[in-house]
Amino acid sequence: MATDFFGRIVRDDLPNPAASPELFESILTRRVLAFVIDCVVMSILIVVLSIVAGVLGIFTLGLAWLSIPVMVPVVFIAYYAVTLGSPSRATLGMRAMDIVLTPTRDAPLDGWMAMLHVVAFWATCSLLTPFILAVGLITNRRQLLHDILLGVLMVRRSPMERHWRHHRVQNA
Repeated sequence: MATDFFGRIVRDDLPNPAASPELFESILTRRVLAFVIDCVVMSILIVVLSIVAGVLGIFTLGLAWLSIPVMVPVVFIAYYAVTLGSPSRATLGMRAMDIVLTPTRDAPLDGWMAMLHVVAFWATCSLLTPFILAVGLITNRRQLLHDILLGVLMVRRSPMERHWRHHRVQNA
């Protein structure tokens, strides 16, 4: 049984980057590209919702226009909570880039953890913008600061599925 940076118990079945380098192959590049795809998807959602709010604002004498300032954070949090909190544990961009979010502790990865992940991501991104990827360069599993804080790991999906199958067979 291992512990993380904060002394919390970490799962024993996590992949070792030295033994399974294919799980972490170009993971930072894939994360950046997944983020760009997700931003495009969320931008489309925000534009559509803004048009709907604009039209509804005409019929509600401007009341629907009050939703426009809160639309961006609500779309971001809802998008990540629904996609990362789903059984696939991946956003649309992450699915396209063949990556998945995996918990490193014995805590489930549900909608609440997904919302915490996105809030922690945007908080660290706001404070440490150019340096958030630098943390990934020095950690052996290519985790970013918010990943470490929340106890999650981003890996390639297809090799990870093979890793879990192999691990289940060994422990059976």
